[in-house]
Amino acid sequence: MTDASEKESLRGLMDGIGVAAKAAGGELAGTVVEIRNAALQAAAAAIIAQRDEIRAANNKDMDAARSANLSPALLDRLALDDERIRSIADGLLTICGLPDALGRVIAEWERPNGLRIQRVSVPLGVIGIIYESRPNVTADAAALCLKSGNAVILRGGSESFHSNQAIYHCLVAGLRKAGINPHAIQLIPTTDRAAVGYLLSSMAEYIDVVVPRGGKSLIRRVQQEARVPVIGHLEGICHVYLHASADPKMATEITLNAKMRRTGVCGAAETVLVDAEAAHRLVPLVCNALIAAGCEVRGDEVVRQLVPTTVAATDEDWSTEYLDAIISVRVVADLEAAAKHISEFGSGHTECIVASSPEAAEQFFAKVDSAILLHNASTQFADGGEFGMGAEIGIATGRIHARGPVGTEQLTSYKYIVRGSGQTRP
Repeated sequence: MTDASEKESLRGLMDGIGVAAKAAGGELAGTVVEIRNAALQAAAAAIIAQRDEIRAANNKDMDAARSANLSPALLDRLALDDERIRSIADGLLTICGLPDALGRVIAEWERPNGLRIQRVSVPLGVIGIIYESRPNVTADAAALCLKSGNAVILRGGSESFHSNQAIYHCLVAGLRKAGINPHAIQLIPTTDRAAVGYLLSSMAEYIDVVVPRGGKSLIRRVQQEARVPVIGHLEGICHVYLHASADPKMATEITLNAKMRRTGVCGAAETVLVDAEAAHRLVPLVCNALIAAGCEVRGDEVVRQLVPTTVAATDEDWSTEYLDAIISVRVVADLEAAAKHISEFGSGHTECIVASSPEAAEQFFAKVDSAILLHNASTQFADGGEFGMGAEIGIATGRIHARGPVGTEQLTSYKYIVRGSGQTRP
């Protein structure tokens, strides 16, 4: 097959998916929540019933991944066993139990002329989701879109191709059983990277928004090439600020959890800022605990003096997302200086203050402008499931539309409903 014919074939495939998604999305927007919930319940049952097929598909992906010498961390993300398959099904049921995101009256008022106006939630339309590695994202993303009345076009990573297909077939079975157009959820059936480029550059006619979920290179590509709005974040450079009033034990436990619970998630802390007033009290305690836990600590000059076993930090460290057992530590003059550091080097994702002073926490909340701010709690709570949202497609750091965990509510827009009694405008 020539390059020209391959491109034409890909164009036909992708445009066909787009046309079908647009039509299915229009139908889905008009369904009642009971129908969408029935599809989720049926899909969860299908996943449990077909767990052997899902495991077999996953074994193919795992064999190929081992042959490709993928890292142990990537292999772990890819692997599915009975417990993880059960968790995928449970995730669908959790989303099923969420309140209906559609038809909500967000605001309403009446004008002096008698017009009654309502702002009512509606689906975004068709969502394109591009993701890597984890097969569970196939189910989570599709379920969130279905629950919120959006059609979805999924493009998973090539390393999880067979696993994604097996899960996708269960989702379609759920749609069919509930009487929903099966094209409401579609999985691009090719590992050709050109499909991603075509989706981003040539499907604005069909797709209303794109959500990337994966590594920095994927997200950067999506943000650069997409011709429709993008919901997501490029980096998760998250900070823990230890205020002078911080309880030493709490400061240590929160910092350890924020960094070391899972170092590869976007909510993992990458920098610790310590108030100068408490540096002698907190820096040795926290840094030595991190080092004992297997974390490399890169510190500024003050930190190096207090804990000589730390590594000298460079200017680059303050703006680095390690996604590894490495953290940078800096002593700052006060809360104002901490907020300034976060503004200069942060990514707008998640920041935490550890402080016994409620006033300090409120100042931190007022001065720091990131999507998620926490007081006396680990940055690893930056997760839609932990927020009670059932699941999330990702964390958004932009200021337009969605911000923070993206769940069903964030996958809706709104329209205005105006009711009159014969009014005409003078």
